[in-house]
Amino acid sequence: MTEHTGESVFDWIDARAEARAEAGLTRRVRPRAASGGALDLAGNDYLGLARDKRVVGAAAAASMRWGAGSTGSRLVTGSTELHTELEYELANFCGAQAALVFSSGYAANLGALTALSGPGTAIVADQHIHASLIDGCKLSRADVVVAGHRDLPQVTRALSTRGERRGLVVTDSVFSVDGDTAPLAELAAVCREHGAGLVVDDAHGLGVVGDGGRGAVHAAGLAKSPDVVTTVTLSKALGAQGGAVLGPGRVIRHLVDTARTFIFDTGLAPGSAAAALASLKALKEEPERPERVREAARRLSERLRERGFRASEPSAAVVSVLAPSPEVAVAWAEACRERGVLVGCFRPPSVPDQVSRLRLTARADLSEADLARAVEVIAEAGASAGAGSRPR
Repeated sequence: MTEHTGESVFDWIDARAEARAEAGLTRRVRPRAASGGALDLAGNDYLGLARDKRVVGAAAAASMRWGAGSTGSRLVTGSTELHTELEYELANFCGAQAALVFSSGYAANLGALTALSGPGTAIVADQHIHASLIDGCKLSRADVVVAGHRDLPQVTRALSTRGERRGLVVTDSVFSVDGDTAPLAELAAVCREHGAGLVVDDAHGLGVVGDGGRGAVHAAGLAKSPDVVTTVTLSKALGAQGGAVLGPGRVIRHLVDTARTFIFDTGLAPGSAAAALASLKALKEEPERPERVREAARRLSERLRERGFRASEPSAAVVSVLAPSPEVAVAWAEACRERGVLVGCFRPPSVPDQVSRLRLTARADLSEADLARAVEVIAEAGASAGAGSRPR
């Protein structure tokens, strides 16, 4: 029996906090001003719809009619006609057979992976998948193999040598840190050859990639595939809140019966469902918005590289700019904020390659003046923060 030493049970937290502080990895929760004012290159409002009057108005009207919350799980009192309409419209827009709305994209990923795998399943996951997919893999009780980033031969080997009867490959479509893309068509072909399913998190593809912003899975011609399942979030390009799983009808019916984050979680608030519906309608009416996002990201990246910074070449909205250390990344982001430009600051453990960087996100409503200001501020702030050296 362990003898109590008199120390507090949570004293170990202080040592962990001190170690994080020494490594430059302490996080802060910083409230955002409601009035705005700063140029936002940190949020994920890719289409510029989060403050659109049509979207905000729809959310307000739905809240007045249905209430501020959904009042229960989707299987009890948490479903309204808005949820059903949203599922229909999402599936129709993305070309899938059916869809199921969750309270968040995180919950959608946890629900999909745990319900579609389990003991007797081999999961092959890309090294750079989102944290929600990583957690879904851990909770699945499946045999998980982590493949190298975008490493198709390694995925093929893992599937061909698996001992389990069922197989599942898990990947982002557009990876959230650097904005690079997965070889979806090739992965689907390998999965089909080896009798495995493919789960794709299209959080950063929906609304930005493909014809009219229908997403990377649709662009790869996989939306109606019987062995491909797509997860999305409603909180990025659609400027609302929530998540969804899209795919074959039998998969969606299976999730209704078995996905714990659907069965036991309070349903998405009606206002958020209405906001997502309004954003989808706006996107269909203004299909040029996704191309404006991609063009803004390309120009932002090109101009920063012309200034000598190591910026990623974007395929969607995300631009990554490498920093030499976590401390410099924090100072660089703070210097940008002080100059009126908000940027993301990604450090370990949030980055799979352990390299700190600024993460910039383009929007459809960025003007030429906005882009010029952003590049100038980031360059000036980088110089003041010491961002000119090679990352470690």
